[in-house]
Formats: sequence, C-alpha cells, structure tokens
Amino acid sequence: MALTALIIDDEPLARQELQYLLERVGGVEVLAQGTNGIEAVDLIRMHKPEVVFLDVQMPGMDGFAVLKKLLEKKTRMPQVVFATAYDQYAVRAFEVNAVDYLLKPFDLARVRRTIEKAKLRVAAEPVAGLSAEADAKLDALLRLVEEQAQGAIKSNAGKIIVRAQNRLLLVDQREICFASIAGGAIRVVTGHVEGMSNCRTLEELMEQVNPEHFWRAHRSYMVNIQHIREVVPWFKSSYQLRMDDPKKTEIPVSRAQTKRLRELFNL
Repeated sequence: MALTALIIDDEPLARQELQYLLERVGGVEVLAQGTNGIEAVDLIRMHKPEVVFLDVQMPGMDGFAVLKKLLEKKTRMPQVVFATAYDQYAVRAFEVNAVDYLLKPFDLARVRRTIEKAKLRVAAEPVAGLSAEADAKLDALLRLVEEQAQGAIKSNAGKIIVRAQNRLLLVDQREICFASIAGGAIRVVTGHVEGMSNCRTLEELMEQVNPEHFWRAHRSYMVNIQHIREVVPWFKSSYQLRMDDPKKTEIPVSRAQTKRLRELFNL
C-alpha cells in the first residue's frame, strides 16, 4: 500500500523536484503540496498523511514552528522528513532525534533510503499516536531547535548596510520600517533615512535580520512587525499595512500571507 505524503516548501522548483523523485522511487502517494508553514498545519490536519516532507526555512512560520503548532493543537504527528541546507552538525542532531532529513539539492538514492526508513517507522508506529520514546525524542529536537533559533536571533541582532547619498550607513535593523524590491534593487526605509541595500534579493536580506521581528508580507515587501501602524481592510477580504515611516507607506499583504496576518494580530 502506498505511503501517503505531503510536500511543504516555499520553492516551486524544490517541490517539483521532490515530486519527480518520489514518483521515480514509487510507493508514495502525494496528497497535496503547500507553500508555507500555515498551509502545512492546515493540510496535515486535513489529510492526516503518514509522512510530511517539510522545508526548514520558510517565510512566516518555518518548519520547526509547524511542529510546535501541531503539538499545541494536539494533532497526531506524522513522520517528518526535513528538507534542509543545514550543516552536518545540525543534520546529525536531527538523525539522533529520530527525524529524517534530505539535503538540498535532492538525491534519488537518498530519497529512496528515506522512503524505506519512513515505511518502517510507519509500520512500527502505534495506531494511537506517537510512542513515549518518539515523543521524548521530538521534545528533545524542539529544544535543540529552540537553542539554535535563539543563537540565530543573537547573531542577527546587528546592523544593516544602507547606501544613501553616496555614503554607506550602518543602520540598526530595529529602525528599519520595511524593505521593498523593484527592478532588481532593494530599497530600505527607516524613520529617518531611505537608501539601497547591497543584497540582491529579499531572501538574502531576510537572512540578515531577526526573524522574530521581520515578516515577508508580500513577495515584493519585507516589513518590521514593530513598525506596523495600522492594518487597513482592503477589497475582496484583503489587507494593507500602513507603516509608521514619515510617508505612512501602505504595503499590500499577499493572499498567501493573510492567515499569518490574522495570527499575528488575532484578526
């Protein structure tokens, strides 16, 4: 009988590649695909898959936050396979904690071994849910992840270089209201200065800031949650964010991020 699965990844090419490799391996029925953590939680609760291929780094709610949300909602936990670019130390830690992983770019032989491993675990798993041992290992993994996340936050607490008026300014990231991309250039706006970032993509800029404070509200915008002045209802159940910069800029919230907005502000 085929193993039921979900693929959750914000990169379309990664989803397509993994779907193709799973079809090559055979014995896996992909029930649905999701593009972010919020969709992951909903899809897992809806489809109750046996295994979930879960991207670690996604905007809004990452792979680890998905696990925490499932635990909070007391949802039966599927077998989780992380798709990750983490270093070998972190990967070994995941394996010790009985959670499998796939390194990007994906490898057919590795995917085949992962499926075999997942099938064995599904067959051995108690029908009622996680065993006490598996539950303890998952708790240990989440503690490890929390420690790594705190370390990442500390490392991302510095300043960002902004080019303005032929000068290279060091801007405290807490002062950034938002950043936008247009024509391949990233504009950074604070309460007192506006300039250009040296980053080539918003994804690259997101890696330099505190993920607890910054949110990719739209594919063209990154916002500092602390600088949102007002949430403005828009047409067809959409929203805009009015920022607290001098121009009171209004930023659209993409439909994919509407659920995240409601979670942030209990709308």
